[in-house]
Amino acid sequence: MRVLLVEDDTDLSKRIATSLRAESFVVDIAQNGEDAQHAGLTEFYDVAVLDLGLPKIDGVSVLKSWRAAERTFPVLILTARDGWSDKVESFKAGADDFLTKPFKVEELVLRLRALVRRATGHASSKVTCGPVTFDAQLGTFELSGLPLKLTALEWRVLSCLTLRKGAVVERRELIERVYEGDAEVDSNSIEVIVARLRRKIGPELIETVRGRGYMLTAAP
Repeated sequence: MRVLLVEDDTDLSKRIATSLRAESFVVDIAQNGEDAQHAGLTEFYDVAVLDLGLPKIDGVSVLKSWRAAERTFPVLILTARDGWSDKVESFKAGADDFLTKPFKVEELVLRLRALVRRATGHASSKVTCGPVTFDAQLGTFELSGLPLKLTALEWRVLSCLTLRKGAVVERRELIERVYEGDAEVDSNSIEVIVARLRRKIGPELIETVRGRGYMLTAAP
């Protein structure tokens, strides 16, 4: 899951990013509204965490620009403001959730996972495809009812494929959701990760769609 974290407090943004990365999120950080607006309009994101009190462009204006450009990824507002009017303005602009500082990072993680799950059309926290079950709320995988051990990169690829089961996920989209923006990416890195996943869950479950990407399917 790729997250755009928009927070102008450097120490806080680093702490949040560290915690999210420990939960296998890919995190891009923007510290002002101008950079946030550009990132949200030009990059793939599963979810965004957006502070309201930003330099250059305020958070609500950033959100309005995203929605005006039909960027539909869910947005959680993170702010020290707890007034009702701020919440109303944020939701009217297109926010999906609201979390007031101070907060527990564990709650933020749960809220983000729930937002991504609902955005991909899954009402239940558990998503199943053949023998693979993904608990999107806890972030855990099972294979035929037993815990499935994955590396961080394997988890990112399989979670993306599972939440979009039965649909093709473009190779470029996988790269952007698995690696952070400044990461060095080998040309065959996704293929290597997919090969490892096939060995772990069964080669028939991940279908290669030539020239496009990969699709998770239930084995016949």
